Amino acid sequence: MQDQKWDKIIKPKRHLFDLNLLEIVKSKDLLFLFVKRDFISIYKQTILGPLWFFIQPILTTLIFTVVFGKIAGISTDGLPKILFYLSGITFWNYFSECLTKTSNTFIENQNIFGKVYFPRLILPLSIVCSSLMKFGIQFLLFIVIWIYYIVQPEYTFKPNEYIILFPLLIILTGLLSLGIGIIITSITTKYRDFRFLIQFGIQLWMYATPIIYPLSSLSGNLKTLALINPMTSIIETFKFSFLGEGVFNWFHIGYTGLFTFLTLIFGIIIFNKTEQNFMDTV
Repeated sequence: MQDQKWDKIIKPKRHLFDLNLLEIVKSKDLLFLFVKRDFISIYKQTILGPLWFFIQPILTTLIFTVVFGKIAGISTDGLPKILFYLSGITFWNYFSECLTKTSNTFIENQNIFGKVYFPRLILPLSIVCSSLMKFGIQFLLFIVIWIYYIVQPEYTFKPNEYIILFPLLIILTGLLSLGIGIIITSITTKYRDFRFLIQFGIQLWMYATPIIYPLSSLSGNLKTLALINPMTSIIETFKFSFLGEGVFNWFHIGYTGLFTFLTLIFGIIIFNKTEQNFMDTV
């Protein structure tokens, strides 16, 4: 019998760090299709469609302005309340959406995983990419309001040179949510009740992040706890670079980068281990 030549040979993963990055790169068309699917499936049968990208942050910002700015009287470091809240909400929405969706990767896509082979990491990556489109639109809204306040003579805040860190902040946010998300989705394949804690946990995490209050208003142990939160330095750096107010420190950014890297590595290890036999448990 003559040796047969196969176009593609699928082998089981031999170790937990087997990422198959080349295979993921070759599957870029599939990644694009998943991104397109995520976008269409959410807004295809809605009346307002992508306008929800603007409506959600606007309504949230207005609620925060009334409740925390007017009623509670929480300081915004002298910045316009709408701009202060919107700057935090823009980044937080990207993080929370990526985290929520990637944490359900295995359960919500078990039918696809059981029928055809493709690099499993493509799905959570597609979520991070599709959410980036939404982030871009909401960031455009922030820029419009930001420019409006800059041209007003009564406001003197200005951007600074640290604005060049903006792409780094996006990358850190996406990778951090990806790492935590794939850890959670790996756990929920066996412990389903864990998924019910996700939304509650994200809400608590938001209040532990300086979105409705400035980091400068905290001191002592509260400030230390806030700085342990890896999202704190991302949002504070964004505010500092665009608004000139906030707490910026290279050590804080370095800590977030290290935390993100370790979380992503740990997440990939668990993800690779889970995908080998998760069809037997879901």
